[in-house]
Amino acid sequence: MSGAHHAYGRLIEASARWGFDPARLRLHLRTAFAACLALLAAWQLGLEHPQWAAMTVWAASQPLRGQLLEKSFFRVAGTVAGTAVGVGLVLLAQGDLLWLVLGLAVWLGLCAGVGNLQRGFMAYGTMLAGYSAAMVALLDSGHPDQVFALGQDRLFTALTGVFMALLVGWLFTPRGRGIPGNAEVRQLFAQLLRDLADSLQARGRYSLGSQEIARRLLAMAMIEEGLDPHAAGSQRSREAVHALRRLMNVQISALLWLRDAPSQQPTQAFGEAQGLEAAQALREAAGLLETRLALHEAAAALVRARHAAQAWPGAADMLAPLGLALQAHLAATHDVALPPGHRARQWPVVLHSDWLGARRAMLRAASAIAIVGLLWVATGWSGGAYMLLGMSIMLTVFSGFDNPVANMRHVTLGQAMGVLVALACQWLVWPFAGSQAGLVWLTLPFVFAGALLFSHQRTMLSGYDCNMVLLLLLQPHYPQTASFGHALAMGLAVISGPLAGWAAYRFILPVTLQGRLQGLRSMMVHELQDMAATPQHARNGRIWRARLYHRLLRLVRLSEQAGGQRGGEVAECGIAALHVGRAIQALHQLSEEAALGDGTARAVRAALLRLRHLQQAPAACPPLLRSLARRVDARHPALARQMRQAAHEIAQHEDFFRSAG
Repeated sequence: MSGAHHAYGRLIEASARWGFDPARLRLHLRTAFAACLALLAAWQLGLEHPQWAAMTVWAASQPLRGQLLEKSFFRVAGTVAGTAVGVGLVLLAQGDLLWLVLGLAVWLGLCAGVGNLQRGFMAYGTMLAGYSAAMVALLDSGHPDQVFALGQDRLFTALTGVFMALLVGWLFTPRGRGIPGNAEVRQLFAQLLRDLADSLQARGRYSLGSQEIARRLLAMAMIEEGLDPHAAGSQRSREAVHALRRLMNVQISALLWLRDAPSQQPTQAFGEAQGLEAAQALREAAGLLETRLALHEAAAALVRARHAAQAWPGAADMLAPLGLALQAHLAATHDVALPPGHRARQWPVVLHSDWLGARRAMLRAASAIAIVGLLWVATGWSGGAYMLLGMSIMLTVFSGFDNPVANMRHVTLGQAMGVLVALACQWLVWPFAGSQAGLVWLTLPFVFAGALLFSHQRTMLSGYDCNMVLLLLLQPHYPQTASFGHALAMGLAVISGPLAGWAAYRFILPVTLQGRLQGLRSMMVHELQDMAATPQHARNGRIWRARLYHRLLRLVRLSEQAGGQRGGEVAECGIAALHVGRAIQALHQLSEEAALGDGTARAVRAALLRLRHLQQAPAACPPLLRSLARRVDARHPALARQMRQAAHEIAQHEDFFRSAG
């Protein structure tokens, strides 16, 4: 047994010379083995579509146990919900395809919209509920009296697949080994502490340029976009990801402080001695983080730095959340106990929700399914059901991708490969079978062939779709009665699904990287307008600031992917939005002062009214803010400085605020 294991290991390693990725090959061969077991089990249970169980294994497979467990849960939940809706739609339609298509359009639109507002495997479960309903409603639409049997078959094949994926995966899948990005974020944190030390020692005369800030923001953005899957499976994983995001948030806040350091005004009490003491503590914390020795002492050093900077309130306020976030991060990753009341003082983590993208995804899915469905009803094309089924998957699963049009090319290629492999199995291999058992057993080698395609460097982007279409078309009914022409027509109908999906993404509310970038900018500016209109919206500064930080990371990352503006310019636009938000918050606080003069009160109201329509006429805002700054400079110099800074940022980035509307 040991010799066979070593031979298998040597074969896997040697596969790299043939163009395979050894790690992916191990995972996908294991998944193919679980898919074959699921197919055999579902057939032994007498289920009508046993190949659906194998499809579920491919869909549920994950490289880590926590991810496997959570995705399996949402796989079951989505299948149950989708199956129930599919059965309900068939019963309500009673054979009328028009009502069936319209009902599916509404349901798939809702699932696409809600799924785009969710994250991780919860979004996957919502999307799955959409196209699971389509599988039940479309594959036997002409026999409403059999819909309960089909729904039961869909549910039990999914449960069989999930059980087998969990069984095999739990035996061979490793546990998670920390959150990827922890070391990189700590390294960035240590670098930031050294920069802060230089700035405090120089009493604010040291700052960072926009290009350097953009470089660090991009590094954090690339880490952040991959965190959601690693929050799956356990409360501890979620807390670790949450703590890492908080650590990045406070770093963004400190980077912005460093960017504006020359304009900061330390008090006379903050002299060279205090600056040197704070700088030494910060450098000590940076060294401890870089060497990964006595990490808990790094948090203590940050506390000492904050105490040394008490005479400079702006610096002390900036350092406080750094220490709190580092303590929480170490508590989540190294089981360091937190002091009482620590959580109440933490910065929140508020993630960006793409409401514009969700609305467009909902309208796109509903309208595309309705249009193609009505064409199917009008023409009576026998392959229309398979085309709609393929579209339902494309318009839900891929709606959250940054550029789904580009993904459709790989999907179409994968599905075409799956059709060819399925035809080869049906007409070159299955004729040798003498029973349904023979059909099932002769299917198994093709499942492993799919694993090879999924693992090769040239076909890995299309391998998943090849496997799913292969299994969708290989229904082991004995004897096979369909003609080659019918099988080919069904295969072409399946391939038409991603082609129709490409057309929908290309022509119905098109999805592009530039469009997503523009939508993100629009939401940033509209939130500022909402803050100006509603005092309650602006009152909790930590909430909107945390959301803005996450949007800033997304803005920098999308801009880098789109290849448009330079990173420094994009970062400056996001920072400008932050300064305007702070000014709006200060304006609401000023408007509540009882001793405010009539002229100043009118100026505050005029500024807030103009900021409510910021995107329509950004050039009209700076004069009002500068005028207000002159009025309040004597009594509120810090607030006046905020007004002048906001006026400067709007004037410098007028195109950002105008085009974002």
